[in-house]
Amino acid sequence: MLEVKEICYEVNGRKIIKNVSLFAKRGQMLAIVGANGAGKSTLLSLLNAENKPSSGVVTLDGRSMSDFDPLELAQKRATLAQSHHVNLAFSVEEIVMMGRYPHEKQQAREQDQRIVSETLRICGLKDFGERSYLQLSGGEQQRVHLARVLAQIWDQPEAVLFLDEPVAGLDMRYQQQTLAIAKALCKKGMMVIAVLHDLNLVADYADRVLMLKDGRRWKYGTPIEVLNTLDIYHVFDVETEIKINPKTLSPLVLTKPIKINHSELN
Repeated sequence: MLEVKEICYEVNGRKIIKNVSLFAKRGQMLAIVGANGAGKSTLLSLLNAENKPSSGVVTLDGRSMSDFDPLELAQKRATLAQSHHVNLAFSVEEIVMMGRYPHEKQQAREQDQRIVSETLRICGLKDFGERSYLQLSGGEQQRVHLARVLAQIWDQPEAVLFLDEPVAGLDMRYQQQTLAIAKALCKKGMMVIAVLHDLNLVADYADRVLMLKDGRRWKYGTPIEVLNTLDIYHVFDVETEIKINPKTLSPLVLTKPIKINHSELN
């Protein structure tokens, strides 16, 4: 279990994360939602030990995340960031193989190659291995990095996967596929924590939802507990109607159009 107790994060005297507590279990997907600037990505960086909280503690299986050495941590968790900067003409296979670096002294090369092939296939990149990363579209590059982080933990059944806006820039098919992969990993016993914007994807795939407002925990619970008209309005300042999707029995968030008077554009 990942447990967070009263963590705060401060930069130049300004508190970005304020007394957030939560827990997440293996076998479940936790979605973090909130308006722009609410602190979602900052919180994720504290949960995955990229940054250290100013106060409070994050523990994994009862052990502080700060106690793990970098190699051990890399073997237990993988993070898909929002942006990626690759300027050299690596092949797709070479980039995905980078995910196996934390295990290179423990696994046979044949095992690493098998895992890379499997993650390329599951991400819809089976025939992309020899292609130059720099020649791919933005969405294809995003899927390459998903395959890389999957390769990092593919054979680690108790690993934690952190995803920061993993469906940004993807078309509808690959948005669904990315979260379906994450859900399948949960069924294998992994834990997935993802920052997401689309509340309907959250409703369909997440087991638990943390809603943030101004760096504070606003609501925490199941999608049906968190995704309601009142809390969505308070956090996003958007009017919605909530129905139940008859196929999934999950909440269906219908937004009401925002009207802007044409005179405001003058």
